[in-house]
Formats: sequence, C-alpha cells, structure tokens
Amino acid sequence: MESKTRWKRWAVFGALFVIVTLALASITRLWVLTALPIGFLFGFFLQKGDLCGASAFSEVILTKSWSKMLGIWTVIVVSMLGFAVLHGLDLITLIVKPMWWLNYLIGGAVFGIGMVLAGGCVSGCLYKSGMGNLNSIVALIGIPLGVSIVEYGPLKTIYNEMKSVTTTAPDGGPLSLFALLGVPYWTLALSFGAATLLTLILWGRKQRGAPADDAGPKGLSDWLTRPWKPWQAGLAIGLLAMAAYLSSSASGRNYPLGVTHGVLFTQVLITDSSIQHIYKKSEAKPALATPEVKKLTPKPEKKVVWWLVLLIGALVLGSHTSARMSGQARLLPKPPDQVLIALLGGFLVGTGAALAKGCVVGNIMSGWALMSLGTVLFGVVAILANWAATYLYLMGGSLFKDS
Repeated sequence: MESKTRWKRWAVFGALFVIVTLALASITRLWVLTALPIGFLFGFFLQKGDLCGASAFSEVILTKSWSKMLGIWTVIVVSMLGFAVLHGLDLITLIVKPMWWLNYLIGGAVFGIGMVLAGGCVSGCLYKSGMGNLNSIVALIGIPLGVSIVEYGPLKTIYNEMKSVTTTAPDGGPLSLFALLGVPYWTLALSFGAATLLTLILWGRKQRGAPADDAGPKGLSDWLTRPWKPWQAGLAIGLLAMAAYLSSSASGRNYPLGVTHGVLFTQVLITDSSIQHIYKKSEAKPALATPEVKKLTPKPEKKVVWWLVLLIGALVLGSHTSARMSGQARLLPKPPDQVLIALLGGFLVGTGAALAKGCVVGNIMSGWALMSLGTVLFGVVAILANWAATYLYLMGGSLFKDS
C-alpha cells in the first residue's frame, strides 16, 4: 500500500513546487525564479530517461546500444526547432560560442576521460546525486575544484592564452554552421528536423518485424513511476530548452541550458564573500566612476549567476522526486577505491568543462542546437576520449596486443 501511494505524494509535491515557484516569479517579477521549475523538470526528465552523457557514449561500445545517443540527439533537434521559432519571433538572440580550437581539443579530451572515471558528466552527476549515488556525490566535490583551477587558479593564464587561438566566420563573427554556409538558421533547423524524422520513419519500418517491446505506460501512474525511453526524455528536455532560453535571457544570462558553472557558483557562494550577483537583465549601463570612487569600491573578483545556481539546485530536487516516485532513491555504499576514482574523475570533468567552457548540456545539447562548430569539435573529441577510457578502464582493454 505504501508503494502505491508514494508516487501520489511526490507527484503532488512536484506539481506544487512548479506551480508555486512560477507564481512567485510572476508576482515578484524576479524572472530568475523561473529557473526553479525549469531545473526541477530538467532533473525529473533526466532521471526518467537516465539520460547521462557518460553512459550514452560508453554504451555504444559497451552494449552496442545507441538509444541514449538518440535521446541526446532528440534534445538537440527539438531544441534547434524551438530556438528557430523563438528567434523568428524575436524573443531570443542566438548566441554562438567562438571556435576556440585548443580549448575544445584539450578540454574535450580531459572531459571525456573524466566522465568515465566519475561515472557521469556534470548533469549526470547532479541527477544521480539526487538518486543517492555516492560516487556521483563525491564527484560533485571534485567538479568545482577542477573548474576553479581554470577559472581562478594556476591554469587561468594558460586558459586565456588558449582562447587567443580562434577561427572566425567569413563575416568575422563566431564560426557557426549557418554562418559558414550562408544559410538562415531556421532553414538548417528545418532540414535537420526533417532528416531526423525521415530517418526514424525508415528505421521504424525496418523494425516492424522485430519483437515488440512490452506495452507502454497505461496511465498517469505508469508514466510517473516507470523509466522513459531516452528519446521520450529527449523530447521533453528539448521542449523545456525553449522555456530555459527565455528564462535565462530575462535573468541576465543569454544562453539556453547549462550546468557546469552552476556547480562552480554554488562553491563560490560557500567559500567567498566578494561577489558580483547577477540575477536580472541589465537595463542600463552603469554610470562612469571617478578613479577615487573606484579605489573606495573595488570590483568583486568573482561573479555568481543565480539562474544557474537555482537551476542545478532544483535539478537535484527534481531528480530526487522522480527517483522517490519510482522507488529508486537510496544511498548505496561504494568500494573506497571507486569513491577515490570518482573524486579524481569529477576533478577532470570540472577541469575539462572549464577549459572548453561547457559540458554535455552546455556544449552539446545547447551548443549543437545553436550550430556552433566549436562545440561540435568539443563533442567529437569528448566522445572519442570517452570511448578510449571506456575501453581501457571499463572493458579492461590494452593499448598493446598480447604477444
């Protein structure tokens, strides 16, 4: 009886959380609060589809399964189509990340190896922590440390020098697919959407003779308590990305979903006091200050974007709620060696994500949807590095053939 009523209690909690936080944002006009329901739903959807970049990439060679890769691609294409609509309505400005070759090459390699050791990418560690995964919780300690040494520590100078190596589009702007081809963004978005839909239809026809899966969810309780197929979670996240872009833009951060710096900013809030708080769109340029005023009021060394902080906090809560509803939330002990490796992996994930200015969410889900060729380079390198680490670490492979 307890298991039958558990999902209802947590479903009511989740619905109230989303409704109340949206109401607060509407009443106060603090649009940064909309990050709370968006983060909650993001964590809920990630947990439902078990949509972690680390496992999505690794399972391609571990189990020959492409289902989670399809889920991530669904996020990208649906987001792409949504952004095209929002851009066409002049509700958002498309932000394409620059082509920082060295950052994406080196950062992608470090990130790809790290997420295998950590057992998750940044978003993967966040939603798995909500489920009680000890390795993910420990990895989250290492992630902000890795980001910090790049953003504020000994690698900052090298990081800035790496960013000087860049390639621009013919018009001098960031290198994107639509700028390179000279084709409107919406045209390419429709093309990718149509090509993806056609591929799925053709693939579905080939699968008609294969044994059918078990019957799908039969009601609301099934939808909320059983796992989702990765493409279903990807569809939900892709639609959510539209709301995330609008919410983020209204809160002083013009970019869709991202999580890496949310983890860093949370650490900054705990460890630092001289902080520049960003929680709303700047409507006017600040007045120029005299040298005397500047000396009296030094500029804070670090900034905190509250939209990202609220997003990742609500993401963990949403994942925990989803796991509670399905009976998957439990803290399980892990061998000490695994915990230490997860800590190291988290550190590498944070370092790689900081060098590349993003992770699976910011650089692949969002970056590819914005057609940034720099993030495509990051994604390819990260996937190849993931496969290499999966082969050597998870599959016990060797660089040299046995004689």
